[in-house]
Amino acid sequence: MVDYFGRLLEIISQLRGEAGCPWDREQTPTSLRPFLIEEAYEVLEAMDRGDPQELKEELGDLLFQILFHAQIAKENGQFDIDGVLQSSVEKMTRRHPHVFQKGGAPKDLTAQAVLLRWEDAKRAEDRNLNRRSVLDGIPKSLPALHLAQQIQNRAARVGFDWKTPTEVRENVLEEWEEFSAEVDRADLKRMEEEFGDLLFSLVNYARHLQIQPEEALRKATARFSERFSEIEQITLRNRTRISDLPPEEIDRLWEETKERLGKKGSPP
Repeated sequence: MVDYFGRLLEIISQLRGEAGCPWDREQTPTSLRPFLIEEAYEVLEAMDRGDPQELKEELGDLLFQILFHAQIAKENGQFDIDGVLQSSVEKMTRRHPHVFQKGGAPKDLTAQAVLLRWEDAKRAEDRNLNRRSVLDGIPKSLPALHLAQQIQNRAARVGFDWKTPTEVRENVLEEWEEFSAEVDRADLKRMEEEFGDLLFSLVNYARHLQIQPEEALRKATARFSERFSEIEQITLRNRTRISDLPPEEIDRLWEETKERLGKKGSPP
C-alpha cells in the first residue's frame, strides 16, 4: 500500500527545499492565511454540491495547507506534524474519557450528557491555560455570524442565556424597534450600532432554534445568486438588460424564477 501521507510530506519538504519552488519557499504562516481560509470554504462548497469526488479533492487541498504550516513550523524549530497529531490524539482521548478510559461508556450515557462532559473538559483546559474569561480562546477572525454564535454558546455555558426561544424572539423585536427609531433619526453611527445589535439578537434566536446562522445566510446568498443569474440569462435571450426593465417586470421575473427553480429541485 502506498504511503500517500508520507509522500505528501516529502513533496512539501521538497517544495520548501533549496532546489524547490521559489514561491513555496517564500511563504510564511501570514502569507498562507488567506489560502487556508479559502480552502476551508471550498470544502464547504463541495459538501453543499454533494459531489464526493470534489469533496475528496478539496479535503486534500485543505490537508495540504495544514501540512504546509507544519513544515514551516518544523523549519523554525517550533513543532512538526507528529507534534500536531500527538496534540490532537491527547486532546481527543482526554475529552472522551467515557470512550477511552477503562470500562468505556455507560450504556445509559446520552449525547447531551457527552456534550456536558466535553464542556467540563474544555473548562478545565481553560483554567490550565490561565484564561480569565470563558470567551478567551475564540478566534476573533471567525466570520462575524459564526463568531457571534460561538460567543453566545460560551456565555450560555455559565448560565448567561435566555431561557426560551420566545424570550429571544421578543428581544429581536425590541432590537428591530430600536434600529428603526435610529433610521428615522438618520444617525449613521447609531444606526450601525443598532443594526449590529439586531443581527446579534437574530443569531441568538437562530441558536435557540437549532439553526446555524452562517449556513443559513450562505445558502440564502446562494439561492439569490442562482435566481439572479437565471434572470440575467432571460434578459440576455430577450436582448435587453435588467436595468432597462420596469420594477413590476423585475418582480414578475423574480417570482417566476423562484417557482421554476423550486420545481427543478433547487433550494426554495
